[in-house]
Amino acid sequence: MGALHVSDKDFNKEVIKSDIPVLVDCWAEWCGPCRMVGPVIDKLADEYKGKFKITKLDVDHNRETATKYQIQSIPTMMIFVKGEVVDGFIGAHPEASIRAKLDKYIK
Repeated sequence: MGALHVSDKDFNKEVIKSDIPVLVDCWAEWCGPCRMVGPVIDKLADEYKGKFKITKLDVDHNRETATKYQIQSIPTMMIFVKGEVVDGFIGAHPEASIRAKLDKYIK
């Protein structure tokens, strides 16, 4: 199944209004590091289902949201809790590092 693809149109519903924490992976098709981390993101989406919503936002096709959150480098990961960005990081991080970030926000 993997990560949920979000867009400018459904970002508010899927991310901002989510009842559980959300990871937003800001990426683009042409980005090598994004493609490297993509399978890890999809794997984590399946493993954390129900505890953490894992999403992907294609910055080339969703410029409004990318601009709003000042995404200048990709991949950029943002963690939202109750509609607010509470954490994040830039670059392709190893799976263990991403897990550690997610685990901090699971109750």
